[in-house]
Amino acid sequence: MFAGRVPATAGKGTKFSMEELYGFTKKPKVTRGHCAKADKAGGRKDAKEKEESVLASHILEAAKRVMERRRLEIYMRECDVTMEDSGMAYRNLGKSGLRVSCLGLGTWVTFGSQISDEMADSVMTLAYDNGINLFDTAEVYASGRAETTLGNILEKKGWRRSSYVVTTKIYWGGQAETERGLSRKHIIEGLRGSLARLKLDYVDIVFANRSDVNSPMEEVVRAMTFVIEQGMAMYWGTSRWNVMEIMEAYSIARQFNLVPPVCEQAEYHFFQRDKVELHLPELYHKIGVGAMTWSPLACGMLTGKYNNGVPQSSRAAIKAHTWLKKRLSSDEGKQQLSKVREIHLLADRLGCTPAQLAIAWCLRSEGVSSVLLGVSNTQQLVENLSSIKVLSQLTPSLIAEMDTLLGNKPRKSKKEARS
Repeated sequence: MFAGRVPATAGKGTKFSMEELYGFTKKPKVTRGHCAKADKAGGRKDAKEKEESVLASHILEAAKRVMERRRLEIYMRECDVTMEDSGMAYRNLGKSGLRVSCLGLGTWVTFGSQISDEMADSVMTLAYDNGINLFDTAEVYASGRAETTLGNILEKKGWRRSSYVVTTKIYWGGQAETERGLSRKHIIEGLRGSLARLKLDYVDIVFANRSDVNSPMEEVVRAMTFVIEQGMAMYWGTSRWNVMEIMEAYSIARQFNLVPPVCEQAEYHFFQRDKVELHLPELYHKIGVGAMTWSPLACGMLTGKYNNGVPQSSRAAIKAHTWLKKRLSSDEGKQQLSKVREIHLLADRLGCTPAQLAIAWCLRSEGVSSVLLGVSNTQQLVENLSSIKVLSQLTPSLIAEMDTLLGNKPRKSKKEARS
């Protein structure tokens, strides 16, 4: 596909001029060399053949572009989605200057594991052409295969490197004691390994994929600063760190003139609210750390797919996710599924799907820079993209109604309120 996105006019009923269809406005000029009169006829023949060869090459390349464009138009028409429909919004990552799409594409479970490389290619293409510029992965996902799949697709597409954001996470890199954790050694070597699999010179953000009690915080911050100064990453962030750990990293960075973290990756959905709604907004206002959230559908629970048991093709049926199956069958899980059914009635009232309502609900939270989507096919992505349009329907009264329904709105303790 072409390096940029589909033009804003490339929706239903789009017509292209002959110039646009074939990619040029006139025949390419070929400089004719000067020759003696005896070779004039032969020179003309050679020049004509060269001109015809160049023209044929241009037509062939233009035809390829037309086929790709038509293929995308047909696909988007079948999915009933256009650039205008998606209305992608962009937000600053925390208080940094990096602009990211409010919806990002995650690769956990899916890339290199649950879905084929061909489907991963289709999902990424649809995401990029509808304004998603953020792609998230990790060294541990599918034992590195997720990064490899993502890197192969980016290399194949040839999109401008400056037009998208790639993030990866470092912590679990291998079986050896030195291949995991947040030591200076593993941060540097782990990121080099990720870059090799991604086939990139740098990632935009490298995340510490949990805190490490065995690595001094100063060592972590210095190592993250080093990979940024070496051009291996643009920013660094944290994932599943608590507020005190993030504040400690920030304080050390300020004390020693190092680079502080800009973002925390956190789980966030209807049944996981405290961190994103209570603690991260405070960090956002105090030190500028934003939130990039994941699992907006609670591993699929909020879609209703588990209302009548565990489908064979679902995530909970995967051997590595037996914990999810156990959670669904627990007393707490059954109570949550009961509330999911009520949420579905509310979504019906709004004229949207439960998934769209759940994602829009995450987007409305203060300090959330981007919500990472985990989809296993293009149909799911098309559905999730429309969650942006639902955001405007989430009025204060509707949010209050949902809080009452869920019964788990986070509240500060008296001690926190006094401080």
